[in-house]
Amino acid sequence: MGNANHRNSQELPTFHGPVFRPGDAGYDDEVSGFQAAYSHQPLLVVGAADADDVRAAVSYAASEDLPVAVQSTGHGLSVAGQDAVLISTRRLTELTIDPDRGTARIGAGVRAAELIAAAGEHGLAPLNGSSSTVGVVGYTLGGGIGLMARQFGYAADHVRAIEIVTADGELRRLEPGDELFGAVLGSGGNFGVVTALETNLVPVRTIFGGQLVFDTPLVEQAVETWRQWSATVPDELTSSVTLIGFPDIPPVPAPMRGRYVASVRIVYNGPAEEGERLVAPLRAVGDRMIDALQTLPYTQCAAIHQDPADPHPYAATNALLGEFPAEAVRAVLDVAGPTSPVPCLVDIRHLGGALRTAGPGGIAVDHREAEYAVRVISSPGFGGVGPDAIRERHALLREALAPWTLGHSLAFLYGDGEHADEAQTRFGYQATTYERLAALKAAHDPRNLFRFNRNIRPESKSAEADGGPGAE
Repeated sequence: MGNANHRNSQELPTFHGPVFRPGDAGYDDEVSGFQAAYSHQPLLVVGAADADDVRAAVSYAASEDLPVAVQSTGHGLSVAGQDAVLISTRRLTELTIDPDRGTARIGAGVRAAELIAAAGEHGLAPLNGSSSTVGVVGYTLGGGIGLMARQFGYAADHVRAIEIVTADGELRRLEPGDELFGAVLGSGGNFGVVTALETNLVPVRTIFGGQLVFDTPLVEQAVETWRQWSATVPDELTSSVTLIGFPDIPPVPAPMRGRYVASVRIVYNGPAEEGERLVAPLRAVGDRMIDALQTLPYTQCAAIHQDPADPHPYAATNALLGEFPAEAVRAVLDVAGPTSPVPCLVDIRHLGGALRTAGPGGIAVDHREAEYAVRVISSPGFGGVGPDAIRERHALLREALAPWTLGHSLAFLYGDGEHADEAQTRFGYQATTYERLAALKAAHDPRNLFRFNRNIRPESKSAEADGGPGAE
């Protein structure tokens, strides 16, 4: 762990946590994350032990005219930080549950699994997503479409307070009504380093949920049935369908090898008897390879999606759709289905319900009128497919879905960071929201210190269009 040598213009501050430079023991471990396609390559890594370390790191970076990158788990790494100061927040693991208020105080290094377990001890649940290994703060700053999203809305809508270090090196506490509160939620780290947040929990102990998996011959029928069925269900039921092809190799369980399947994922916050009645039309599609619907303690919710826990390379894009007609189903299967030359995992999520309701304080989560989100994820190197081929195939899917597309979710854009541009960021917001955020960026981060993200340029006056369904 070396001393500062960048320009030799200012001595490195004293930090409570470790500091790493390229070549130091521990540097590679500190910059690595869940995204294995690439990683930050900073000049300096500060393993922040507390908010004071974050303040010192931001102040140092500003004085040296160095940009700042931030990482906890690295799930949502979009643009890698080069020639930057990386603040690693994984050590900020404070977690306090207030069962009387039904709230949690969450440090920036807390993962979903830890919050789920701690809240569950009090019969409460967070509005977490499908992965239990993702960082709670990063997930929330992206909006947070959770397992019970149709009933409770975005996770960002339930935040009560944010503690953030802004570009001036000051630690601020933001609450609804403060100028930056809504801007921080939904903008993914554009306004500073969040060290902790306070959020509401919900009184949920058990859910009815799991997977129904249909084999290759029933895939198209299963998706079409789910599409029609999803328009009829109550807000207490949130569901998605994932289309995935499994290679014919030994690590894959024998029944799945070489099969292309549709997995319908169900989360229903209600009585099991009513859950069974609601899913009957799905079971009527035909035989299931897996039928794992059951009543679960919410603390076991990670078993529903079974997201991978180990780091791996991935790239993804998405489209938020105002409607999902049969023609869109056909487009998805034609472009990204079993005959695609690029292996694609397609995840179609049912939105609507409480997601339509605007959150407090001008929260920057737009396109709330979307009824469905279509995501496509591919792994560079898998099946010998390279990044360019993946990018081209994903662009084809966006083009095919253009007639129904309202925008995209910036939180579901993975990889491909070298192609991130203003048009891509703008397409995640309404035009008025983007201009508001750009003006706030100019006021609070005029040098764009925090730019390793889907960046909002300070008071950008770019003549670029707001983007379109093909904008990457």
